[in-house]
Amino acid sequence: MGETPGSVARGQSGLSDQVYDVATSDAHAQVFSVLEEGRWERRTAGGFATEVTAVAKGLVAAGVAEGDRVLVVLPSGHDWVRLAYAVWSVRAVLVPVAMEASSERLTQVVRDVRPAVAVVSGVRAHRVVAGLQRELPDLGRVWRFEEGLPEVVSLGAYMDASSVRFRRDVVVPEDPAVVLYPVSTVSRSMRGVVLSHGGLLSAAADLVDRMWPRLSELAPGKASAVVDLPLSQLPGLATLVACVVGRVRLGVVAPGRLRSELDRFRPTVLVCTPRLLERVHGSERASAHSTDWDSVGTFNAAMDAAVQFDQAKKKGAWARLSRSMYDWSFSKIRDVLGGRVHLAVCWGGGLSERLDSYFGGVGVPVMQAYGVAETAGVFCANAVGDRVPGSVGRVLPDRQWWVSPEGELCLLGGALFLGYWGDAEGTRAAFREGWLTTGVVVEVDDEGFVRVLGRVRPQASSARVPDGFVPRVVEPAPERAVARVERPRGGEDAVVSVVRPAEVAPAEDPWVSQARAEPEPEPAAESGVVVRSGAADRSRDAELVAGFEERLRAHPLISQVLVIVEGRPFASALVTLVRDQLEYWRLVNGRPLSMAPEEIAGDRELLREVQGLVYEANRSVPRHLAVRSFHVLAEEFTMQSGLVHPSGGLRRDAVLRAFSEEIDGLYRVRRD
Repeated sequence: MGETPGSVARGQSGLSDQVYDVATSDAHAQVFSVLEEGRWERRTAGGFATEVTAVAKGLVAAGVAEGDRVLVVLPSGHDWVRLAYAVWSVRAVLVPVAMEASSERLTQVVRDVRPAVAVVSGVRAHRVVAGLQRELPDLGRVWRFEEGLPEVVSLGAYMDASSVRFRRDVVVPEDPAVVLYPVSTVSRSMRGVVLSHGGLLSAAADLVDRMWPRLSELAPGKASAVVDLPLSQLPGLATLVACVVGRVRLGVVAPGRLRSELDRFRPTVLVCTPRLLERVHGSERASAHSTDWDSVGTFNAAMDAAVQFDQAKKKGAWARLSRSMYDWSFSKIRDVLGGRVHLAVCWGGGLSERLDSYFGGVGVPVMQAYGVAETAGVFCANAVGDRVPGSVGRVLPDRQWWVSPEGELCLLGGALFLGYWGDAEGTRAAFREGWLTTGVVVEVDDEGFVRVLGRVRPQASSARVPDGFVPRVVEPAPERAVARVERPRGGEDAVVSVVRPAEVAPAEDPWVSQARAEPEPEPAAESGVVVRSGAADRSRDAELVAGFEERLRAHPLISQVLVIVEGRPFASALVTLVRDQLEYWRLVNGRPLSMAPEEIAGDRELLREVQGLVYEANRSVPRHLAVRSFHVLAEEFTMQSGLVHPSGGLRRDAVLRAFSEEIDGLYRVRRD
């Protein structure tokens, strides 16, 4: 492959080396785009290095020492980027927090990391952080961010740039660069993930190398991307570092703004989540349905042609001819994405095999990638010529992996975090005999391609390394449950059934599976109702159900759970979500601000997360109490609605009456 941007990055000590090295070798190279007054303006490497140095001098003048934490509560944008690189340039540690974070969460972060200075946006956040200065003597200045960073810059206006250079020269790859607080984890406890300069650079370099065969086809300076992923969370942060490493000119917009900016920015590299691709495809399909039946038939035929072309091992003349007949249709999709996309990197997995192949056939090859905060970026990614649609690709080089009997992926080697901030016990618990337990449930095929089924627990799991095992040898668990989504018409909440792989049937919809499995046989009366004998059995079942409900409520997204067993052929459940946590989930997963809570509750990725919890909780109960279908509600049960006792317990009979139609629907799905 020769020297690639990835191999260059691996030889660097710190994240800011990328900025200054490019500024020295090619000062006029265009590295960023900034949205100003409705227009995208480009920034050169030399100009950006000057901006970073100005902010870095201000931090030094404010007394920020090496290793000090700098709290950043800013909207995603160019100011966030230059402040981050300024922090790294002076060997300080960035602590990013989302703008939407609650006052309680922000307070907890500040008390946890004890920052030296803070740059915050918004009256509420400024009031919260400034109010902690008396309690925390380490917290010096709290700057209120308005337009740009003038107060920070003015402090160091008369300082020589060598003060920054001296700091940057002593940065080593093992230095901490970021304390990241992931949103919507599978634990209510909040732990800061400490990522090093070398870890972030290494993970970004590995990803760039995977994409380089395709990126290298673009002319120098033509690689560009615009993203709306929150920079305060792993996908946005890792994308930022990877774009700088790969010399991809980057523009940053607020979450939910990506699709509206594609036409103006016209990127050659699309960085997104499955949600964007699903919406683009859904819009075109809806447009065909609103026209006439001929348009619907043509759209379906075009989709089949695209999928077949992408999945064909040999792209012969007949395959190319069949595809070319619908190129006029495919050009509409390409135009919606800006008209110039040469490569798409899809974060988080979850894009169905059919949609993945569809966009590949359209001319927008999609490389799905996946990672967790503890891996400093992606640890799996597809690549051109080494891709399986619907998967997140193979584990990146220099990493060993194995899958536990529970289906959890464990990693050894590669870019890993330094630990949890101030939590040595939690750090030790995240590893088992040197292997990082990712908390991610996967399926891996014989060729090593990974499919993510969901996240079911934090890294401090109970996975054990079996004696004498051979890494990379995977024994698939035949009884592993899979999420099935039934999305009714008319805006109703989606329904998920938990079924076994043997019960999976091909889905008509390209990304929504239909639940059609019958429940497992149980001792039953002629009516089909499960029979349990004796008061002792019923009392024991009630205890187990209560424990099951409590396990689910431990998840930060879940507020209330009601399991339905009596008089039904199998167990099902109603689940309500915590409103504040729902907003955090929307933020970290890049959903638009306009998305209603009911839409979020029906989101496929959220349902998959809940399904993983149900699957894990089912291990604590016997088969006749295992929940096989559940219904997710965005609104919590309240006392005002007559569904909750003053003590906080649910009025079960009232809930069953109020949601009888939804409950009946769980069982109708199973009989279809």
